[in-house]
Amino acid sequence: METDRLIIDTVKETDKEDYFTNISHDKKVLETFICRYAETLEDFDFSDYSGREDLFAIRLKENGRLIGILSLFDEKDGSCEIGYGIGSAYWGRGYATEAVKRFIDYLFEEKDVHTVRASCFIGNGASRRVMEKCGMTYERFSEKELTYLGVERDLEYYVIRR
Repeated sequence: METDRLIIDTVKETDKEDYFTNISHDKKVLETFICRYAETLEDFDFSDYSGREDLFAIRLKENGRLIGILSLFDEKDGSCEIGYGIGSAYWGRGYATEAVKRFIDYLFEEKDVHTVRASCFIGNGASRRVMEKCGMTYERFSEKELTYLGVERDLEYYVIRR
């Protein structure tokens, strides 16, 4: 998949350093994106990420570097949930919106999905704005749905239907 500035494809073994830098070691990202923290590249176990069919790299078209990821889960009966994270060095440039819009189009057109959901922690206005810019509308509030970083988190869910 491509957009004007991005390529969206599978996560590869060669993405380990970029994934570490932009996701697993980026504490700003990990405040709102659920992923295991990695202290050093040497200790980073990348085996869970490379080659998965439900995890996609968001790459800059200009150099092919992984700057973020998209995930696909709870896929059943024409419905699914997506997640996304962009390295904090790339925030505020519209990359997340561009990638999520293209990913939703892919799910509707090529995967025959009719309903796409996404959620964010309450207070994560940037992620909420991404969902809204992609045409998603508020669906529901979920109180204390999960515990992350030792804190019970409330979520808000957004949805878009084909």
